[in-house]
Amino acid sequence: MTEQAPRVAITYCTQCRWLLRAAWMAQELLNTFGTALGEVALVPGTGGVFRIDVNETSVWDRQRDKGFPEISTLKQRVRDIVDPGRDLGHVDRTSP
Repeated sequence: MTEQAPRVAITYCTQCRWLLRAAWMAQELLNTFGTALGEVALVPGTGGVFRIDVNETSVWDRQRDKGFPEISTLKQRVRDIVDPGRDLGHVDRTSP
């Protein structure tokens, strides 16, 4: 049996109008990880929710993590689950 590629779910608040933010983050993840991801889903929610899960693992929660992720932080957290050996190039390098 072959293992399915990971599913990323971005749950966003429709009342807060966070669809564009969620869609941009989905685009960034798809551009970075390509076919290493099986799916990136945009899941409408309410009540100020903004949560990103890879399969059943929470990688970001707006309430728990206090706000929205920097895209580099999000990519690193997704990478650590999806493909821990992947080099993210400039995202993994710190400024001098």
